[in-house]
Amino acid sequence: MTDTTMKLADTTQPSALAALKIGPLPITVYVPAALVCTAAVYSGKLPNDVIGGLSVLMLLGFLLGKLGQTIPVVNRIGGTAIMCLFVPAALVAYGLMPETALKAITTTFRTANFQYFFIACLVAGSILGMPHRVLVQGFIRMFVPLLIGTLSAIAIGVTVGLLFGHSPKETFFFVIIPIIGGGLAEGVLPLSIAYAEMLHRPQGELVVQMVPAALLGNVVAIVAAGLLARLGEKRRDLSGQGMLVKSGDDDILGPTQSDHPIEFGLLGAGIVLSCVLFVLGMVLAPTTGIPGPILMIIAAVALKLTKLLPAEMELGAYQINKFMSTNLTFAILVAMGALLVSWQQLVASFNPGYIAICTTTVLAMVASGFFVGKWLNMYPVEAAIVTACHSGLGGTGDVAILGAADRMGLMAFAQIATRVGGAIMIVIATLAMKVAY
Repeated sequence: MTDTTMKLADTTQPSALAALKIGPLPITVYVPAALVCTAAVYSGKLPNDVIGGLSVLMLLGFLLGKLGQTIPVVNRIGGTAIMCLFVPAALVAYGLMPETALKAITTTFRTANFQYFFIACLVAGSILGMPHRVLVQGFIRMFVPLLIGTLSAIAIGVTVGLLFGHSPKETFFFVIIPIIGGGLAEGVLPLSIAYAEMLHRPQGELVVQMVPAALLGNVVAIVAAGLLARLGEKRRDLSGQGMLVKSGDDDILGPTQSDHPIEFGLLGAGIVLSCVLFVLGMVLAPTTGIPGPILMIIAAVALKLTKLLPAEMELGAYQINKFMSTNLTFAILVAMGALLVSWQQLVASFNPGYIAICTTTVLAMVASGFFVGKWLNMYPVEAAIVTACHSGLGGTGDVAILGAADRMGLMAFAQIATRVGGAIMIVIATLAMKVAY
């Protein structure tokens, strides 16, 4: 090859910088888009509507999400959620968030109620899009470890809370439930809306109480999963090397929804289904006394179990769920951080008692999975890792926990623990709060 040919070949190879992506955007697209948005913010020309708000939220969310996935150590403990929540909260607290941007974010998140649209698509799609066999058989298989683990976590968490001067109600509703409620977008966010409605307190104040617990719980679960994997390497009799049940019958998935190509018409159907389920919850809420988002979860589970919806409609709900979670989760977390999380209160939450409650709650869950799993003819290491996912930050938490243990093949069971287990805990907590308060 001549020198000229080699030079031509070199010019056709993209540089490492050009290949870099911030979210789904190549950096060559992200930087100009960010400059346009920045110019609009500082010139006061940013539209005070959903267009302006989503521009800021998505660009900032993609950047912070990328940093959370890249920074060492942080990327192993739910770094995307930490960066997307904490950095905007700090920017607002120290007056570094431009007022124009903050107004557009407020209009999008609060005035336009975009958070409700996001929750509707995410929650409905996660339940309707789950294969029926996974929902039924997986939950039956994991029911006993999850149940005993949840009860143990509550008992231990409340006991430790009492030792540090926290009331049982405070510990249960604002520390334990956020840990086992299914994450931030599908757990803390709908919980904060329901709690605010019943307690007549600001949603932001409630989010601040619950977010640290969810984050700390996720960190403890990740560390526990890594230690369990090492135990499995030393004690081969305790580990199935990624297999949960000793009979070897772990294939309950069948064809997954992700095997189907994207159909744009079904995306529209998924949006309609999600919105209608949310509206149904709002309509029934005054009659039942149960908050709308919780009724939406109950309705989605009922539809899934009764198989009333055609399969393509469930596929549409799944596909819109994937679209929303892939593209807008970081943006929603940024909005939560900017508008709902008080930086000062957040920092104050990380005290020895709070950390002790979160740590013992998760460890009780993991220990229960280990010993109960062994009793039920499951491999103890794998059963404990799956049960630990009940303490994770939704799908992102599941990936982090299973990744730390090198057990990604258990994702179907992790989804049962996180999504179904979390949805059940949200419903139970909401109903219990009506009695307790």
